[in-house]
Amino acid sequence: MTFPLPKPQTPQLPQHLLRTIDCEQGPVRAVRFNVDGQYLLTCGADKSLKLWSGSRGTLLKTYTGHGYEVLDADGSFDNSNICTGSSDKTVILWDVATGQVARKLRGHAAKVNCVQFNEEATVILSGSLDGTVRCWDTRSRNKEPIQILDEARDSVSSLKVSKHELLTGSVDGRVRRYDLRMGQLHVDFLNSPITCVCFSQDGQCTLSSSLDSTVRLLDKSTGEMLGEYTGHKMKGYKLECCLSSKDTHVLSCSEDGNVYFWDLVEGCLSLKLPVSKAVVQSLSFHPTQTRLLTASESRVHVWSAEPEEPEQNDDDADSAIPT
Repeated sequence: MTFPLPKPQTPQLPQHLLRTIDCEQGPVRAVRFNVDGQYLLTCGADKSLKLWSGSRGTLLKTYTGHGYEVLDADGSFDNSNICTGSSDKTVILWDVATGQVARKLRGHAAKVNCVQFNEEATVILSGSLDGTVRCWDTRSRNKEPIQILDEARDSVSSLKVSKHELLTGSVDGRVRRYDLRMGQLHVDFLNSPITCVCFSQDGQCTLSSSLDSTVRLLDKSTGEMLGEYTGHKMKGYKLECCLSSKDTHVLSCSEDGNVYFWDLVEGCLSLKLPVSKAVVQSLSFHPTQTRLLTASESRVHVWSAEPEEPEQNDDDADSAIPT
């Protein structure tokens, strides 16, 4: 006789608050895990970028050099560099260990909403209120961008890079996917200003949030609508969405102070996580673990699927600045 297969376990969600970090840099505009989730980056309205230990929540370094608030940040694959975009219209490449400005890149005509390294950290891509995406060579001494993408008819609010593909979201209501290797552009019109875009982990889908309080999952190759997720409030703020590390759930910030989790396949609401009485501005899901960062006002919350175990006395590997 054959025994029935065990039912697949329901994926756990990060609903246990591990710690709250008061970043002391004014409202936190964006919070990011680094590439392996050992470190946290917070972008402040006080013009600073801060680097934190992921396990302890301790401040490791503060980076200052922007003239206005910092709006986005990304860490390189080897943790040696960070790039940031700011309301001062510049992109800065930072040396992580020294805290020094390695390069300040000027060329955007308005604030820089979003930045990301390519996989090898040889190029920084930046999206701006001026409607362009600029590509900067991090190794060249030439201060001019190597490419400018100007197809957007309004502010570029979000961008993501995956291998040879670039995904952008714009206030003009369009999600654009550039195949940089083939020189092709694919456009999906969603009829509402886009606030955030991302690729699914398997690379088959794109996720986008917009100001009609809807998150949409599209088939990347055909543009077919695979899912619509609603219930949260996103009417006037540039809020973020993401997928869990295993593509099981869709997550979104909300103006009502919650983070919403939907089952990706079923489309039903799995969890409404109360974070704050204020708007939840930014979130970041750990690349491999069931951990979540949320930013609201000046605080960052670290969430996990399990309550934290008692601390060991050993020094953590991430309690020092990466070198």
